[in-house]
Amino acid sequence: MSLPTLYLNSQMDRRLKRGHLWIYSNEVDTKRSPLKSLEPGTQVRVVTAKEQLIGVAMVNPANLICARLVSRTDQPMDEELLRERLRRALQLRDKAFPDPYYRLVFGDSDLLPGLVVDRFADYLVVQIATAGMEALRDLLVPVLVELLSPKGILLANDHSARELEGLERYTQVAYGEVPELVELVENQTRFRVPVHDGQKTGWFFDHRVGREQLRRWSAGARVLDVFSYIGGWGVEAATAGASQVLCVDASQKAVAQVLQNAALNGVSERVQARCGKAIEVLKALIAEGASFDVVVLDPPAFIKRRKDQKAGEAAYRHINELGLQLLSDGGLLVSASCSMHLAEDTLVDIVRASAWKAGRYARIIQRLGQGPDHPVHPAIVETNYLKAVFARVFADPR
Repeated sequence: MSLPTLYLNSQMDRRLKRGHLWIYSNEVDTKRSPLKSLEPGTQVRVVTAKEQLIGVAMVNPANLICARLVSRTDQPMDEELLRERLRRALQLRDKAFPDPYYRLVFGDSDLLPGLVVDRFADYLVVQIATAGMEALRDLLVPVLVELLSPKGILLANDHSARELEGLERYTQVAYGEVPELVELVENQTRFRVPVHDGQKTGWFFDHRVGREQLRRWSAGARVLDVFSYIGGWGVEAATAGASQVLCVDASQKAVAQVLQNAALNGVSERVQARCGKAIEVLKALIAEGASFDVVVLDPPAFIKRRKDQKAGEAAYRHINELGLQLLSDGGLLVSASCSMHLAEDTLVDIVRASAWKAGRYARIIQRLGQGPDHPVHPAIVETNYLKAVFARVFADPR
């Protein structure tokens, strides 16, 4: 198959030769390359200004990231290469986890830019975020069926990332049947997950390692889980022996599902849920004189773009300052962030400064990130986005 050629400007190949996959529009020699005339999703040969082959990429002329490499040779992303990439991704997860509940594909890190696949045993939830991967959709679904023999595949493509690529938003069952709620088991805890209309793919596998660590601190503890969604941290704490768990979320539907998941695990008598905005609920709990042995703060991304940096860091400081006021002496603070633009050291400093302001002394006992089903591409810092700081907090002996 003859592919169009995308020429790079002089010296714009250095980052790609170090392993990066993204090509920005200002790196392309548009005088030699028909970039603007290419249909989104078209595959192209990428060459240097001196016509040295870099590889094959999928393009979208309308996006700042106008191309994403899928091969380091002249091999396009066809059914054969797609199958091989998916097989490698499956092999990694099967070695990392004993049960079939995990993120099967994590985009760039699995050399499948723009593709996310979450596996819930017999059901797969797929998110496509690039025009190139959307163009491969009719190849993707049959290959997933061939490799995994699922009962159903859901395309959960009603998300904002698609708008950057000029793609329509939709949710569609692409194969078999997919129920409204699917079940998973994580760290000895069962959950029913709303895959059709929940957040993202319905579940957040990325904090699995952190939630497992929390179990060691949960026996007999009073636990507060803020931004709880359907109870990932809180319900797992209850199954690990927490004496009292309060989950807080702004979604009434999510709060109802917290209680359903608590019942599913036989811990209803120890799990409560409160619907409301996190800041307002935290302030109300402080006014009530509440106290917890463990406080988990796992908010959505407060810093989605660099222009949000200052306001986002202020938001992280605010919730940490409030959460610390609810933590008992010697308690555990779990402060998490999924904002790629928030450095881990900055989050540590936010915990330090918040504790200092509250007249407390924080000791960082562990720093955790995403699990092995969210592998980090060493050349793409954006794939290393998740962090969770575990801090033991005492009254400051000043």
